[in-house]
Amino acid sequence: MTNRKAVQDAKLAAKTVEKGLLIVHTGKGKGKSTAAFGLLLRAVGRGFRCAVVQFGKGAWQSGERTAIERFGDQVQWHTLGEGFTWETQDRARDVDAAKRAWAKTLELMADPSIRLIVLDELNIALRYDHLDIGEVTTALQARRPDLHVVVTGRNAKAEMTEAADLVTEMTLVKHHFASGVKAQEGIEF
Repeated sequence: MTNRKAVQDAKLAAKTVEKGLLIVHTGKGKGKSTAAFGLLLRAVGRGFRCAVVQFGKGAWQSGERTAIERFGDQVQWHTLGEGFTWETQDRARDVDAAKRAWAKTLELMADPSIRLIVLDELNIALRYDHLDIGEVTTALQARRPDLHVVVTGRNAKAEMTEAADLVTEMTLVKHHFASGVKAQEGIEF
C-alpha cells in the first residue's frame, strides 16, 4: 500500500490544470439529470451560485426543482421547454422554446457570479435540430474559464461529446417500468 500511495500521490501532483468543465451525461439509462443535480448540490455546498435551464420536461414540478428552490437566489431555475418530446406536436413552437432556452443560457453564461449551469435535456433539443449544434458547441467551448456546464439528455451528438471534457453514458441494464411499475414520486420526479 505504501508503493501504491506513492504512485497515486505522484499522479495527483502532476495534475495542475484548473478550469471550468463541460460535462455531458447521455445514454439510454436512468440518472442523467439526477447526476447533474447531484453536481449542482455539491457546487451549492461549496458556495457556488448555479443555474438550471430545462430544455424539455415542461413546467411540471419535480422533486429536484422543489428542493433546489429552497436555496433561494443561490440557484436560478428556468424551465423553458414545452414538455416531453412525445407530448409536443408543434415543431415551430418547440424550436421557439429551445431558442428561448438557449438565449437564457447565453445570458447566464455571461453572468460572472454563476459558476455552474445545468442544461437539462439540451441533447434532446439538439437531436431534433431545434438548435444548431455548431452554434451551441462553439459557445460552450468559448465559455468563461471558470464556468462549469453540465449537459444532459439521450443521444448526445458526436460534436457535443467531442467538445466535452467529461462524457458519461448511462447504460440501461434493467428498469422497473418494463415490469409494469409506474413512474413514482421521489424516484422519477
